[in-house]
Amino acid sequence: QVQLVESGGGLVQAGGSLRLSCAASGRTFGVYAMGWFRQAPGKEREFVAAISWGGGTTYYADSVKGRFTISRDNAKNTVYLQMNSLKPEDTARYHCARGAVYGSGSGRESDYGSWGQGTQVTVSS
Repeated sequence: QVQLVESGGGLVQAGGSLRLSCAASGRTFGVYAMGWFRQAPGKEREFVAAISWGGGTTYYADSVKGRFTISRDNAKNTVYLQMNSLKPEDTARYHCARGAVYGSGSGRESDYGSWGQGTQVTVSS
């Protein structure tokens, strides 16, 4: 069973930046698509960004397009989420998730089989 551990969350003012990391256990990280999702209190979990197994294809929710960038380093078993121009509505717990083998990435939760515990991001106005 893979373990996914997120880090990099915190409290930041509106307009600021944070970089989230998700470290995966095991030796097969590089063949899986990866995604980031978030869940705010009282709201359903929503898709943020996804990246293909090789890193050549990325997808973003409209709400973060142009502000967030997903990337991966397969040599380090890590996927990143660079978040710029943060807004109070970005406040949520951010989770990374492992998708399909040799997948291109997806915005559907059902396409992800393993999830991390998440890291909290709080954006103050």
